[in-house]
Amino acid sequence: MRVPALRVLFLRALIWPMASIMLHASVAAAAPDLAITIHEVAPGVFVHLGRQLALDAPGHDDIANIGFILGQRCVAVIDTGGSMRIGRALHAAIRRRTGLPICYVINTHVHVDHVLGNAAFRQERPKFVGHSGLDAAMARSREFFLQHYAGDLDQPPSATQIIAPDTPVEQTLELDLGGRHLQLRAWPLAHTDCDLTVFDDASRTLWTGDLLFRDRLPAVDGSASGWLTVIDQLARLQVVRAVPGHGPLSTDLPSALDPERRYLRALIDGVRDELAQGSSMQHAIAHVATAEMPNWLLWDSTHARNVARVYEQMEWQ
Repeated sequence: MRVPALRVLFLRALIWPMASIMLHASVAAAAPDLAITIHEVAPGVFVHLGRQLALDAPGHDDIANIGFILGQRCVAVIDTGGSMRIGRALHAAIRRRTGLPICYVINTHVHVDHVLGNAAFRQERPKFVGHSGLDAAMARSREFFLQHYAGDLDQPPSATQIIAPDTPVEQTLELDLGGRHLQLRAWPLAHTDCDLTVFDDASRTLWTGDLLFRDRLPAVDGSASGWLTVIDQLARLQVVRAVPGHGPLSTDLPSALDPERRYLRALIDGVRDELAQGSSMQHAIAHVATAEMPNWLLWDSTHARNVARVYEQMEWQ
């Protein structure tokens, strides 16, 4: 009985909003070119802050924090947004600031809001860089992206627009932009199975991808317990500022990670208690970690899926 309930939950959480997503995606793709706001948060480090919107809302292609870093020789892009429209806007923002070649496009993980603008940079012939698991994750996601996010691609949509990495990071990789070095690190199963961080030595800025959510409720697509382990490691890093995957920047990474750690711990502990009592998944969704609700945006669109995923993983332990 638990498996059908899980299927129903995911159908509600993922499939019902898709008609709305397709409508809004088509509108977004048909809109004229836009100029996105870019902040220079440190010398040569530029960030565009995504909007705190649900994936079925108008503007859903612009919810991730994306940006770029300038070296003396070339430019590295970090995530490209959730559509060709956003990818092109980011490309235009770079060209307003420099004529240097774009040598790297780095994806922090597989989610559509971070990767669907990749093809906007194809003419620059960069190396596309990601976690060693990202290629497989993109392959698994390609058909889903084409089916549900076709309006965020150039028309007619095609698989060739969904660009996977050609430069995998197994554990760590250093990129030289010319007088500026980026340290890339691939992490074990956490938010997803292909999370990557980018550390800029010059400014001591860490791009966390979605290993750090701020204000917006974290989405568990990997392992909540694995994510907690990674959070503890991130908190020990010596950084000046952190660029999260969603939400405002932080100059105190350990403190910024605390709310996320607290939520994930409440999620795990709550599901464990529900399972010990023989409670159903639906009961767990209604009761687990509810004290956290006032602390987060987009609770209704994310929390039920988080509980369902953790419940499914833990009930067989």
